[in-house]
Amino acid sequence: MLRVARIFDGERLHPGGGVVVAAGGRITEVRLGEHPDSLELIDGTLLPGLIDCHVHLCADAGPGALDRVPDATAEELSVTVERSLRTHLRAGVTTVRDLGDLRGAVLSRRPEAWNVVASGAPLTTPGGHCWFLGGEVRGPDDVRRMVRERAAQGADVVKVMASGGVFTPGTDTAATQFTDEELTAAVDEAHAHGLPVTAHAHAHAAIWQALRAGVDGIEHCTSVTASGAYVDDELTGALAASGVAVCLTLGSDPAVVVPPEVIAMAARAGLSQSILQEGVARLIRAGVRVVAGSDAGLGPAKPHGILPRTLEEYVDSGMDPADALASATVRAAEACGVQNRKGRIRAGFDADLLVVAGDPVADITALRRPLGVYLGWGGGPADRG
Repeated sequence: MLRVARIFDGERLHPGGGVVVAAGGRITEVRLGEHPDSLELIDGTLLPGLIDCHVHLCADAGPGALDRVPDATAEELSVTVERSLRTHLRAGVTTVRDLGDLRGAVLSRRPEAWNVVASGAPLTTPGGHCWFLGGEVRGPDDVRRMVRERAAQGADVVKVMASGGVFTPGTDTAATQFTDEELTAAVDEAHAHGLPVTAHAHAHAAIWQALRAGVDGIEHCTSVTASGAYVDDELTGALAASGVAVCLTLGSDPAVVVPPEVIAMAARAGLSQSILQEGVARLIRAGVRVVAGSDAGLGPAKPHGILPRTLEEYVDSGMDPADALASATVRAAEACGVQNRKGRIRAGFDADLLVVAGDPVADITALRRPLGVYLGWGGGPADRG
């Protein structure tokens, strides 16, 4: 049993605290407001383990991490994936959604890694964003074939690169990569296999295209055009009305000096920290369904376990702290398709728990002060953390 001063159950804070009982990796009972004297009180806040909806476990977060992934051996990839997961766990992130696999390094672990939701290699066009991960396709039939391949591999979600990306030279962040017919084919085939689709979309045109195709999620959503990046009212209204899960990949280590070439790449795409946060603020004000994702692993400024910083930047952009926490718990669980067992402190749910010093609803930086992390807790000491 855990007795704590406060409980955030995934949606709201219970300041009177309570007791959580677990057995066999599942929560069996939640007693709000009960403080039996026989049980030691932890002066902190208990939350569901955080969920990061956008990570790259195959990338080690070192300089040029994404560029080095294709040259890694199977053994090196396995080691990197395990280290990445442990780093997330130490930060209180108990479930991740991996959106950039190589040679099945993440998908092959799915049977035993029940805290990982995975896409496999993302679908992209020949020479398109992250083409080196092995997901190049062209034409509706080829797209459908690749989606069927992901389903056969056990993917939980299909990721499509609807626009170019900053870290792939020769691609255009302001332009679409697929035709309407190709993107619609990906969505139709995925849905036929019971899989959701999330679209990497920096380009304004790609976001609209993804909405028309009926995707379930949009990653980044920076709304880049040839003349810069701006999230306009028409787009925010459409996103809010659609209910699509928008994963805004803020969050970086402020202590890391970003290399000038990376800053230059982002600038060519019309992106800067202030522009990104302004876009996020507009999406938040419009009531868009925002879920938490960090893009962890891409480089030193995006280390694994950076999700608490992501939530801080959401709050800095105008999101209520409780809503920011929900974006990394209950709403993230919905976006990852694990809403029936993760993202809440509720009887019957997985005992993935986080205890932090202080009250993150009053001060979101409390997430940087974990007191304990429990992955599939069985009622005794933390299994991992």
